[in-house]
Amino acid sequence: MKKLLKLSLIAGFMITAFSASAQTPKKAPLSPPDTVRTTTKKGVAIEVAYSQPSVKGRTIGTDIAPYGKWWRTGANNVTTITFSKDVKVEGKALAAGKYALYTIPGEKEWVLMFNKDITSWGTKYVEADDVLRVTVKTDKAPAFVEQMKFMVDPAGKVSFAWGDKLVAFTVR
Repeated sequence: MKKLLKLSLIAGFMITAFSASAQTPKKAPLSPPDTVRTTTKKGVAIEVAYSQPSVKGRTIGTDIAPYGKWWRTGANNVTTITFSKDVKVEGKALAAGKYALYTIPGEKEWVLMFNKDITSWGTKYVEADDVLRVTVKTDKAPAFVEQMKFMVDPAGKVSFAWGDKLVAFTVR
């Protein structure tokens, strides 16, 4: 009888411990995924899927996303941008489709690379897979943005803000 009572108590404690640990809330990912989309006034559906890295007290251009070196423009999986129709990005033709978006950050300008390899984790970049490259001026963000944020508006302006940086390009 004592053995049965002892086993019952042990089993009860184990069940309580397992159910308590199963109810522990999961932490949010460090770089949460996000997707933004819109349809422009000209009927082009644009979608950007990315993960939002945080600045965390680091300096963009030196500590993270170093100037002059390619960067995956986000975190985790490669950032992708999709166009439902053929478009012009900063006046240069780009066929409808889904592309990985890489950048080369700079102090005054950023180079945007639309790359056909959308399956990469984002840590491998092959320049030969670029379909289009455009250079855009970098602006100062109106307010500091801790986690990267993409925006797409119906006029065809695609932009992202991160830290004190604002990078934007036009899609027509």
